[in-house]
Amino acid sequence: MVLSYKWLSEFVNIDVSPEEFADSMTMSGSKVEAVHELGGEIQNVVVGKIESVAKHPNADKLSVCMIDVGNNTVQVVTGATNVKAGDSVPVALDGSTLPGGVKINAGKLRGIDSFGMLCSINELGLTKNNLPDADEDGILILDGEAKPGTDIRTILGLDDIAFEFEITSNRPDCMSVIGLAREAAATFGKEFKAHTPEVRESDEPAENHLSVSVEDPDLCPRYTARMVCDVKIEPSPKWMRERLHASGIRPINNIVDITNYVMLEYGQPMHAFDYRLLGAGRIVVRRAKDGEKITTIDEREHTLNKDMLVIADESLPVAVAGVMGGSNSEIGEDTNTVVFESACFKAASVRNTSRALGLRTDSSARFEKGLDAENALPALERACELVESLGAGRVLKGVIDVKSYTYSERVIPFDPKRINALLGTDIDSEKMKEILKPLGFSFGDGIIGIPSFRADIECTADIAEEVARLYGYNNIESTPLRGENTQGGYDKNRLFEKSIGATSRALGFSECFTYSFINPAFYDRLMLPEGSNLRKYISIRNPLGDETSAMRTTLIPSMLEVISKNISSRNMTARFYELGRVYLPKLSPDGEADLNRLPDENAMYILGSYGKGNDFYTLKGALETLFKTLLIADVEFEPASHLPYHPGRCAKISSGDLTLGVIGEIHPKVLSCFDIDIPVYLADLSVEALMNAVQPELEYKPLPKFPAITRDIALVCDINLPVSRLEKCIRSCSTGILEDIVLFDVYTGGQVEKDKKSVAFSLTLRSPDHTLRDDEADAFINKALLALKDSYGALLRE
Repeated sequence: MVLSYKWLSEFVNIDVSPEEFADSMTMSGSKVEAVHELGGEIQNVVVGKIESVAKHPNADKLSVCMIDVGNNTVQVVTGATNVKAGDSVPVALDGSTLPGGVKINAGKLRGIDSFGMLCSINELGLTKNNLPDADEDGILILDGEAKPGTDIRTILGLDDIAFEFEITSNRPDCMSVIGLAREAAATFGKEFKAHTPEVRESDEPAENHLSVSVEDPDLCPRYTARMVCDVKIEPSPKWMRERLHASGIRPINNIVDITNYVMLEYGQPMHAFDYRLLGAGRIVVRRAKDGEKITTIDEREHTLNKDMLVIADESLPVAVAGVMGGSNSEIGEDTNTVVFESACFKAASVRNTSRALGLRTDSSARFEKGLDAENALPALERACELVESLGAGRVLKGVIDVKSYTYSERVIPFDPKRINALLGTDIDSEKMKEILKPLGFSFGDGIIGIPSFRADIECTADIAEEVARLYGYNNIESTPLRGENTQGGYDKNRLFEKSIGATSRALGFSECFTYSFINPAFYDRLMLPEGSNLRKYISIRNPLGDETSAMRTTLIPSMLEVISKNISSRNMTARFYELGRVYLPKLSPDGEADLNRLPDENAMYILGSYGKGNDFYTLKGALETLFKTLLIADVEFEPASHLPYHPGRCAKISSGDLTLGVIGEIHPKVLSCFDIDIPVYLADLSVEALMNAVQPELEYKPLPKFPAITRDIALVCDINLPVSRLEKCIRSCSTGILEDIVLFDVYTGGQVEKDKKSVAFSLTLRSPDHTLRDDEADAFINKALLALKDSYGALLRE
């Protein structure tokens, strides 16, 4: 919302600087995003009166003008042909600046000194809409009463300040000059000068010419209309054009400008129909028919559906309710009878229609926030008052007001004690009333009346907020927090994730953050099978684009994107990790994603590495260190085959009966889809599974009292047999004396048979209660060798 400082002064007298005004309004809850000086780029441009115009002695198309600029007379050379002695014109003097940073300095034109430049409307940043009588191709000729030397910004209404407010969705009343003026009056303790429109009607009843019916009162609780005859379409007066321009609205003509002016002043969007184009003089507010079409005033055709509300005549839609009017009822140069509309439409309906049609207007932006239906009639009356005052037409007698509700003031208990308890203050009740009355609140016996335009006020806490923001947050003394609920801390899930992150960083991995929505084409790039559950994702209804239209079901494409960008930036070695969420839809009985239920949000942990010093085994070693830190025991890595991993270079990670995740090298074809041409290794694990695998308690083990015996064994087994199975088999034979087992050699070659390999382990044996004897150690070794032979055909290497 853009507010003109001059326009504001009509409702409240503010005697502070623009900067102080902006700061104070922000602190009281109406945030000022920016302050713009309308003519800020125009400097040292004044009114000049031409005393004489002579031909340039050295150029046929140039003239030499002597101009009175107030304190002296200057000579200016110009090529303009529309100036003469006695004209008042804008003169950019030596050292002046114009919009766009253009600087004007004295100089010579064909040998004659020129101490400035005469300006056109374009050079002053204006258009014919701002100054309809101006010559678009020549110098701007001013009113002869303009005094020489006067700053041109004062003459053109550019000596105004525009404040750009950020209005929150719960305060649609502040999307208006009146709403912000009310807030300013309350903020600065000034009188709010409200205006009640007065309309001089003719004796001819409007109802003789126009009828209005509302078929869907649920979408249009109120619709008001008035008729104006003998309309004269012409430019708006200068003061109105200047206010519209200061508010960022382009002036068009008096009738259209009145609707825009009232929208800005009252916050109530309006529309004007050409009565001649309304079939049978009827207005019908109804739902559109499926497939019905309308061409809006921006000359775009739209196809409507039954969920959209339209304003129609007896047969065709003439406007999309709350969004934009139709070209088939638009005001034209020959319009002589106008119907003014001021209505209230359901916010959700306008918002859905606006999005579906791709039409975002000032009108829809206001209706989407939910407007006050009680404001419709005052706005309509104000528009007709302006018609009369501008001599733009004759207002017919009577208002057509179709209303589906009965208004009654909402009230809530007025509880100063509760308000002070919420704020931690000691403000007396009279001071609270003094704060709240300027905002439109009324008071009765223990109750407070809520104005119709404050739909956001529902309970005592809302009243407390109003008191706090106008009493001044800086005036509320700080109080210590009390109660157990104020004690902060992390829950066990967050602490566990922090531990994962800290360990990952200690292992040389850099954390990355990626979006939860991805390109659905990634699932094809991962070469996932057609029936894979990972392909069943949630689609975003209104995505920013196709590349961000799917909620991810795996972190793998996000990590590959990160790695691809780093490689393209010539970072040829790196390690990354991410703790993120995936979104797995609940499945319907037919196996498809059930979009009517919220998906499961699962926390996942992914590691990615590539480049020098990174391979499958370094990544596996990092995971083993992580598991040890997290107190996860009995972890096994077993060969697996999972796309997008390379076959034969992938392993499933488990702890007991829990599957923790997958580790492996990414398939080269998948890497090529992400523009990666070097090996990449990933580990993708479930955070929930990791938490469930953590040992519940640490068990203290005292230092050993007895010596250990070390035995090495070399086994010959099938080349494809995982070493982890051999280790697990050996551990299963322990009677409490196996302390540690370490793999120290794997050999394939001429010394063993084809399709066989030699695997060597170092076993540490120790008894907790006596010195272990050789025969006890031999018995364990023999038991283990027998179990290895029976289970896997593994034999002791000779």
